[in-house]
Amino acid sequence: MLRRRRKAILTRASPDLETITAAGGAVYKKINGSVQLLLIYRNGVWDLPKGKLEENESVRECAAREVAEEVGVSQLPEIESKLTDTIHYYTINGTGVKKITHWYVMQFRDFESEFSPQEEEGITKVEWHDLEKAKTMVGYDNLELVIAEVEKWLRSR
Repeated sequence: MLRRRRKAILTRASPDLETITAAGGAVYKKINGSVQLLLIYRNGVWDLPKGKLEENESVRECAAREVAEEVGVSQLPEIESKLTDTIHYYTINGTGVKKITHWYVMQFRDFESEFSPQEEEGITKVEWHDLEKAKTMVGYDNLELVIAEVEKWLRSR
């Protein structure tokens, strides 16, 4: 944890910081009064589906497309609301990167298909998990904040 924080602080000071825009989704479903969240297992870490913005694409379109691609379905999820934005700092080949991810809460409507993980992106599993359990499973601190926003949004409805 400390190493990650130090790296982020050093990266923020870099004059060569590249900014990447991404979008993703917290996809949920309700079963018998319980809320489940869709998680992907990418490169050994439980994560939420997300990806980089493509040219001539809106952030909302990116979020829905990336979710569908990463879980391997043709149906786009329905975006219900904007949740929050997260900022993540890291380095690639010595270049500092500031990644801004725009998060949306989503649902698949009338969805009965199987998921097919996008293996070329390092995704090996796509699974529904209880919302409370999902908070403890995700491998990045900022995703815990995203899930907390999902809880807050659900309570407000």
